[in-house]
Order: sequence, then structure tokens, then C-alpha cells
Amino acid sequence: MIHDRSALAATRGHGVALDCIEAAIDAASPETATRAAVDLSGQTLTIGETTYDLGEYTDVVLVGGGKATGGVTRALESVLGESLSGGRVVVKQPADTTTVRSVVGDHPLPSERNVEATAAMLDIVDEADEETLVLFALTGGASALLSAPAGDLTLEDLQTTTDRLLEGGVPIDEINAVRKHLSAVKGGQLARRAAPATVAGLLLSDVVGNDLSTIGSGPSVPDETTYGDALAVLDRHGIDPPAAVREHLEAGDAGEIAETPVPDDSVFDRVTNHLVGDNATALDAAAAVARESGYEPLVLTSRLRGEAREVAKPLVAVAEEAAATGTPVDPPAVLLAGGETTVTITGDGGRGGPNQELVLSGALEHDGSAVVAAVDTDGEDGSSDVAGAIADVTTVSERERAREALLANDAGSYLSAAGATIETGPTGTNVNDVIALVVPDAGE
Repeated sequence: MIHDRSALAATRGHGVALDCIEAAIDAASPETATRAAVDLSGQTLTIGETTYDLGEYTDVVLVGGGKATGGVTRALESVLGESLSGGRVVVKQPADTTTVRSVVGDHPLPSERNVEATAAMLDIVDEADEETLVLFALTGGASALLSAPAGDLTLEDLQTTTDRLLEGGVPIDEINAVRKHLSAVKGGQLARRAAPATVAGLLLSDVVGNDLSTIGSGPSVPDETTYGDALAVLDRHGIDPPAAVREHLEAGDAGEIAETPVPDDSVFDRVTNHLVGDNATALDAAAAVARESGYEPLVLTSRLRGEAREVAKPLVAVAEEAAATGTPVDPPAVLLAGGETTVTITGDGGRGGPNQELVLSGALEHDGSAVVAAVDTDGEDGSSDVAGAIADVTTVSERERAREALLANDAGSYLSAAGATIETGPTGTNVNDVIALVVPDAGE
């Protein structure tokens, strides 16, 4: 899985960290996670704790979108066989599917082909009736890949609004409140269009805390925000959207456009959403591998967030405390964390992403022999083509140059030159970041 593994596994500590990362990504594989959550016995389909009698349905169709949806689709095709009638999913990388048509879209910025592919997917949803079981696969990346401008809005209207919200530092929950009211699919509107069909959502979470309404902006999940809330977000943060966007939101606030469906809306009477995998799934697998390797694992959190270079400091401090006192875990040990850190760009033209900044900052901050490794499970750290990095204090022997690289948001260049970047290529999954700190025994 890790292309340059042999060069990176210089010591046992490095090797254990890489083992943990590979296990984490493998466990979060959409095919692995889906097969663990889905079973077919005769005509009884079980997803999580819910059963569906396939004999009650004339058609079973699969729709969805996201970076990992190709893997979910392949797993469902394998489990369901001829019981699956067809469908369409929108993916980032070509997916080898058979019964269901997979269409490649663009990410992270939506495009006209995303809009066309989503419209074709929604045609299938619109045709569903009470004798249809709609399997809805949703994974990270769906917010861009499933693009359906509402009303007379254009793709450019959505792109411009989203760009201005991001540039304005608007929190993600508030961004979603706006996006859901500019879309014909987000904010529970896929469920509305599918009614009265039965809908079974299979969600692979790329959201810290697993708020289902935030994953892909919740196409199959009730929306508790309103057009008025969306307008308030724009006004509160001084965001000036295209005129058509404000007109659309004001029309909705005036009751001229139907509101997104709320929790007690009848469109959800036959909708069940199932979380089939998340960051905790990945961390549990990493912990199991650490234990098998003779290291005591400790999962610190799956909800890590904040500025990557700053988040690294308390993580390293815990590793140092463990090495010095055996608290909170006695070495040899592996400290594990997951979530989604961010980077505030202040440099000009640097390389790298949040995980590379976290690793470089951690190595600079550390005064012991721990190994720090961090990756984005989708194989792309920020906008870079590497998954993350692995380092210890020897990696930053040129400390002044390393600090300059960190300050310039150029951690990727420094770590690449040091041979410390982790390359996996696109992994086909996305459950946020995984961080492993290996704290060796005193004798190692």
C-alpha cells in the first residue's frame, strides 16, 4: 500500500507506525466496511441492525456519490448479485462496477459533468415508487461530486458562493446551512424525491463526530436549518453572494420555495441511514496491529481538530510523558489519534498539507525518541499528491531550515528532501486523518 515503505521503515518504530497506518486505511476500505455491515440470507437483506425483505420490492437500485462510493458499490454488487436492478453513482476515480453505472466527476471543485451525472442519478431516484428499495451510498467528497443547483441557480453561482464562504472563515456547519438551500439534493432533498420508496443510506463518514447531516451535506438526512438561517449566515459574516443566490434564499424565506425537509417530515418515514465506517473504525484496526507487534496502544481521540502545527504539540507532550513516567500508557506504546486538522496559509507557494505540517511540527517539538506519523486516509494530504509523512528528531537535524519550511507552509518540500513523505496514491476511501506516535521502550 505504501509505495516507499522499504525506505521509510528505517527502524522498528518506523515500521510499526507504518503497519498501523496501513491497517487503518485497509479497515476503512469501503469494500471491507460495507461487507462487515451488510449480509444477504435468502431474500433477507440486513444492513446494520435493520432487515429488508427483498421479496417486497420490484426493484432494488443503488445511487450515490463520493470518493469511496466505488468500493461501496462493488461490495453491494457482490453481496446482492442479481437482486440488484441497477443504478448510478458519481465517483472521483474510475470504478470497476458491473450492474451499477459509475460516472467519474471532478473534485474538489464541482463541474458541469458533476451536474450532468447528478441529474442522471436523480432521474433514477425520481422514478422510484413504493415497491422500490433505494440503496444510497454516500462517502467523503460527495458535497462536490453530487452537484444539483436548485431552481434557476447555476453551477457558477454555487461555486462563487462557496468560495466566498470559505474565504470568509465561515464555520462548516454554517456553510452547510447555505449549501443545503442552494441544492436540489442536499439537506434531505434526495429523501423527498425518493418518497414513497424505501431508502437505506450507507454512509462512510469523513466528518469529525459523525454528524450524519454534515456528511455530503445530508441528502438523506433531515435538515434543521432554514432559508432564514442561510441568509443570516451571509449577513453575519458579511458575505456578498451572486444576486441570483440572494434572490433564491429570499424567495425561500418568504415561503415561495419549499423548505428543506425537517426531522418529522413524512418523507423520512421509510428512510434509515446506516453508518458503515468512520475514523474510529480505522483507529481500532491500527490499535489491534500495534498490540500484535508488542506495543500497548492507546487511542486518544477520533475527534482531533485545529491548526495542524499546534495540534502536534500536545500529542508530542503526551508521548514524552509516557516515555518519562509511564503515564497514560507504559512504553513500548503507540498513541493513536484521528480527525481533521487544518492549515492557515501564510507562506507563498509552499508544498504539503495538514498531516505533513503536523509531522514536521511534532518532530521539531519532540525531545525524545518517539516516531510521529500522520496521513490522510484518502491518500491525498490537502492538495498534495502524498498521503502524509513520518519523522523523528533525526529527520529535523537541520532545525533552522525545518522551522523556516514550517513557517512558510512548505513542510512538504522539507520532508520530501528528507525522504520522509508517505506515498500511497488514491486509496479509494476517506475517513479523515490518522496519526500514530510510537513511543519505544527505553532500551530501543
